[in-house]
Amino acid sequence: MVKFLIIILGVGWLLGQLIRYFLRTKLAKFAQQVAEAEREQRRTQQAQSRRSDEVHVDFIPKDHDRKRQKDIDGGEYVDFEEVKE
Repeated sequence: MVKFLIIILGVGWLLGQLIRYFLRTKLAKFAQQVAEAEREQRRTQQAQSRRSDEVHVDFIPKDHDRKRQKDIDGGEYVDFEEVKE
């Protein structure tokens, strides 16, 4: 009878440990999937907010490149005075 109780307790303890191990791994995997889904949702929300805030240029004039190619060596010196209040 004592042998039977020891075996039952041992098997119960072993099953408890196995169930605990599998639950931890499954819960960890589930938590990782939830976190990944949250990251993906955050990425899409950020991408949508960026799209609405960006400036889209549909037309660039042909003379735009010529204006940008001007080399400005030094510019014009402007003298200024500091104003104290």
